[in-house]
Amino acid sequence: MLKVAIVGCGKIADSHAAAIQRIEGCEIVAVCDREPLMARQLFERFPVKQCFTDVAELLREARPDVVHITTSPESHFDLARLCLESGCHVYVEKPFTVYLEQARRLIELAERTGLKLTVGHDQQFTDVALRMRALIASGYLGVPVHVESHFNYDLTDPNYARALLGDKQHWVRRLPGKLVHNIISHGVARLAEFLTSEKPHVIAFGYVSPLLRSIGEIEIVDELRVIICEEERRTAYFTFSTQMRPVLHELRVFGSKNGLILDQDHDVLIRLRGKNFKSYLDRFVPPLLFAQQHLRNLMRNVKLFLGRNYHMDSGMKNLIGSFYRSIRDDAPVPIPYREILLTAQIMDAIFEQLNAARSHDGFALDGPDDATLRIARGVEQ
Repeated sequence: MLKVAIVGCGKIADSHAAAIQRIEGCEIVAVCDREPLMARQLFERFPVKQCFTDVAELLREARPDVVHITTSPESHFDLARLCLESGCHVYVEKPFTVYLEQARRLIELAERTGLKLTVGHDQQFTDVALRMRALIASGYLGVPVHVESHFNYDLTDPNYARALLGDKQHWVRRLPGKLVHNIISHGVARLAEFLTSEKPHVIAFGYVSPLLRSIGEIEIVDELRVIICEEERRTAYFTFSTQMRPVLHELRVFGSKNGLILDQDHDVLIRLRGKNFKSYLDRFVPPLLFAQQHLRNLMRNVKLFLGRNYHMDSGMKNLIGSFYRSIRDDAPVPIPYREILLTAQIMDAIFEQLNAARSHDGFALDGPDDATLRIARGVEQ
């Protein structure tokens, strides 16, 4: 039986606790939050043995095998290091750390101590994402050539967005990339899975949307476009937007044979045929094939729902389950450390460029001027 603890008892901790409950062979032995009321409410709503307000005390008294860290990002490094040094395997919510160097140090510590470490990029482990990965492994794409990731955000969210915009001391504002920093690692990690270079070139352009400017917000970049390229190999685009409609969480992968579209919002996977049909058939057959694929996706989702296997947080359950199996069987972790580091590296490059542009132009991020482009080219030189 794996003994599990959760540090940080905010909203996301509920999802962790619910997912852990559905996994056999584990129990939540403790929860912890600096705010006693937060720790108590999670303790009372889930089958948890103990609650704490001090992490060191939790580690001494509860002696968990695994610790889930669901606190704000600036605390991830120190908490994860403490847990690893105490002999615990660690699951860290996204973003893994604030800086690349912190990610390197945690992974080095995990490898040195023989412990397992992972990050909460659970959207790579939804049922539809696992189907996509299996199809790619079968050779359907051929050689991946280009990847595009859209990971958007709706600023009309009545809780998180309003709290952020109305609080000048909000913890998100302390992150190097602010709002973007707290959200985009899911979308960037999807790209990192396909990149082969250890140091891809990154060119980032971000700005404050007209909507935010209209309410006097000039600090929070909420529109981001990124180009990632490997010399004579693969390329990738990343888009983050609060203004695009519909709000998208989508991955497109194009290979030397065929392509794929993963629509995370609707749990849909669409195959893109690499060859055209002859003449007018190319106007009639593809729409029919797309309709058939959408119908199959619908039937699959209905079947999962009727079988009570359709969960909004299926990715988290699958990732946690895979992580626990890697611990029990001493098997490879579900997310390779190389991908965790590459995601952190790309994010570091993005925020370095955004902050350089801000320093150069003040808060008027109106376009990628020559100075910004010089920085972009030199990030990995």
